[in-house]
Amino acid sequence: MSTFTFRAVDLAGVPSNGELEAASKAQVSEQLRRRGLIVLDVSQQREAFKLESVFQRFKSVNMRNLAVFSRQFATLIASGMPMLRSLSTLEEQTEDEMLKPAIASLRDDVEAGSSLNHAMERQPGVFDPLYRSMVQAGEGAGRLEQSLDRVAVQLEKLDSLRRQVKSAMMYPAVVFAVAVIVMTVIVAFVVPVFVGIFEEINAENGSDAQLPLMTRITVGVSDAVTHRWYILLPAIGVLTYAFLRWKKTERGRRTWDRMKLRIPMKIGDVVQKVALARWSRTFSGTVSSGVPILQAIHISGQTAGNSVIEDAMDDVYDSVKKGGTIARPLEEASIFPPMVSHMVAMGEESGQLEHMLEKIADFYDAEVDAKVKALTSLIEPIMICVVGIVVGFIVISMYLPIFSLYDNIR
Repeated sequence: MSTFTFRAVDLAGVPSNGELEAASKAQVSEQLRRRGLIVLDVSQQREAFKLESVFQRFKSVNMRNLAVFSRQFATLIASGMPMLRSLSTLEEQTEDEMLKPAIASLRDDVEAGSSLNHAMERQPGVFDPLYRSMVQAGEGAGRLEQSLDRVAVQLEKLDSLRRQVKSAMMYPAVVFAVAVIVMTVIVAFVVPVFVGIFEEINAENGSDAQLPLMTRITVGVSDAVTHRWYILLPAIGVLTYAFLRWKKTERGRRTWDRMKLRIPMKIGDVVQKVALARWSRTFSGTVSSGVPILQAIHISGQTAGNSVIEDAMDDVYDSVKKGGTIARPLEEASIFPPMVSHMVAMGEESGQLEHMLEKIADFYDAEVDAKVKALTSLIEPIMICVVGIVVGFIVISMYLPIFSLYDNIR
């Protein structure tokens, strides 16, 4: 048995709320109906703290699985299957660890009399504001299956964009990791061998020659890795933790988002185009689903993944709220290229805003693909050069003392 809180009204409109012990929300709703009450909301009280809930916070629902759920849900609703039976069917067949209990919770809430949108509000970790807004618009217009289908398309496009970037950056990341491991092994195991040789030769010749500067630098790094690792590793961990905490703050997030746009070697350009693709795709999806324009503007700014776009959409929100256009604030925002503001203006004038936004999203998807490939081809030789310089520095620093000792022997 679990404890549930409820809100209801009687036939005269007098509100009533309280708590009930029951096995499910459906039983609570049935008990309230027997009392002659009209159920407004039923929710389960939070359970005591559990360790699993801590680890659950670090997990996120798989976007592809969520897209599959949305498309299947749309198909079942369009076929005429009742919503409760559709949710039960989807709950049985899904294998995602986060999605399965979320669907079960949706089914319980809907069975208790809640709308699908309100039921999704209780699962913010699975259904984000974009998802809930599109579902709310579909429920209000009586076109839930169409909204769910649009959500599925939206999620598939966003997932494809994310996978595209990750796939392109996988090879450079692996090469960089291998290079770091190799250089660490050289510094930790090879350099100390040379240092021992130098010390033995100096002892045999009775000389106290000072090592060259390059050699002293390499030996200092080797000493830190081999003998000061208990200081080095915690220092790296603390710096990493401090950076992540700083990035989660409002000021840190905004500063980091601006810094990402200024990263050289076309990396900032890729970051900008990825954010624009997400923004235009989200904006198009919300508008085409019937979400109110002000709400669509707010959601598209929040989900773009960059605070610079979010700030620009706040200006757009204020402009539209005062009766202005969407395109004018976009022209004044440096993150939006002129093409975007011109196409948005054409969409506003022709009444095809969602179509123009979709075209913008398709364009930047293609641009991201081309830019990421160019960036990958540029990063590879740069990484090879950097690794070569570091390894060359280590090799030269180890051979310089040998040449010096040879000159002394002569």
